[in-house]
Amino acid sequence: MTKEPDGRDLNLSLKLLWGGRTRPQRGRPPTLSLGRIVAAAVEVADELSLTEGLEALSMRSIATHLGVGTMSLYRYVPGRSELLDLMLDHVIEVPETDPGDDHGWREILTDAAHHHWKLCMDHPWYPFVDQSRPLLGPNSMRGLDRLFRLLRPTGLDDRTLMMMIGVQGDYVDGLARGYINERRAERRTGVSNEDFWRAQEPTLVEAMNSGRFPTMAALSESTFDFTHEQLFEFGLARLHDGFATFIDRGARPS
Repeated sequence: MTKEPDGRDLNLSLKLLWGGRTRPQRGRPPTLSLGRIVAAAVEVADELSLTEGLEALSMRSIATHLGVGTMSLYRYVPGRSELLDLMLDHVIEVPETDPGDDHGWREILTDAAHHHWKLCMDHPWYPFVDQSRPLLGPNSMRGLDRLFRLLRPTGLDDRTLMMMIGVQGDYVDGLARGYINERRAERRTGVSNEDFWRAQEPTLVEAMNSGRFPTMAALSESTFDFTHEQLFEFGLARLHDGFATFIDRGARPS
């Protein structure tokens, strides 16, 4: 069987994702199931993601949450790596309805980005999972299939569409990680972001008045007055502006 360096059994992970496992086993607790384990793992990860981080998620912490012995989980899933694959696909929600016919590629991608951002906010561990070599489960496959179907009328080739989808996904994940790290620091230290910067204010004012940083000293008072949501919308719009320029000049990727 194919074994990943992280210990993930690819064949077994794919079987689990696509429902190819499992048969009843002797001694299995009647109230336990793979679906219940995955749902519990998501709940535990949600709780830990804004304090200790995803690194604290373990088979033991999930078993404790379920009120069962740790070893009982291994009857359903071989380990944490495979469980993460299941968790990633479990939390993906594919919209049941399609946008109106008046939606072009920009509106379609904007809706997808907002959906992705909400996923990261609802499950703050999500953008921290290493997805450099992801396994596509039923939900992620259905979501990608839907997005390609909606974007096909643009006339852009599939490779170009996939690169646009990938660039946007990386943008959302990256910004979400920054925002979540800030929230995590607030939870971990008990110091709000506003109090953190307020504590630095006297030193920063002194530095600005020293004459060593004239450009910074001349910045307007509103320079840093924006939220992560505003930053998200600004960056997304500029990303799409770049796509639009590329498309308008003939959309021929090198």
